[in-house]
Amino acid sequence: MSSLPNPLPDAEAQCRQLADLIRPQLSKNPALVGIYSGGAWVAERLKELLGLSEDIGLIDVSFYRDDFSEKGLHPQCRPTVIPFDVEGRHIILVDDVLYTGRTTRAAINELFDYGRPAVVELAVLADRGGRELPVAATYGIWDVPLGDGQNLVLERNDGAQLAWRLEHV
Repeated sequence: MSSLPNPLPDAEAQCRQLADLIRPQLSKNPALVGIYSGGAWVAERLKELLGLSEDIGLIDVSFYRDDFSEKGLHPQCRPTVIPFDVEGRHIILVDDVLYTGRTTRAAINELFDYGRPAVVELAVLADRGGRELPVAATYGIWDVPLGDGQNLVLERNDGAQLAWRLEHV
């Protein structure tokens, strides 16, 4: 069993902390790309907090997963939307939880279908360890070791507020 704080940290406060970490990079004109669904929510929040005018990109990695044949298509598959030119751009890929690194790898593969960015950085609210690929977050807020059978889930309520929930699987 892990030793998680009770209650879980405030995800909205974590978004503000993440924005503070990214703010020094704004002179490089970064573009935010959120990974559905939790990463998309965090990217939307970062856009607001950083006062960015450019629309964020949204990526659904379903077709790029290396375990697609095992898992099949996610029932809530959404279209990828990249409303800016990726070529030569400073991209900040945003996700809620970093775990094995496979989702990040899939997102980078898809991103390169849109062009070759100058830089790709990763911003996450939570890093739960358990890496299977050599992937690390450039910007991270919370290192959280979870026990077997535990998942950290980011949820968004009707008021668009973000909150963590611990799920036992």
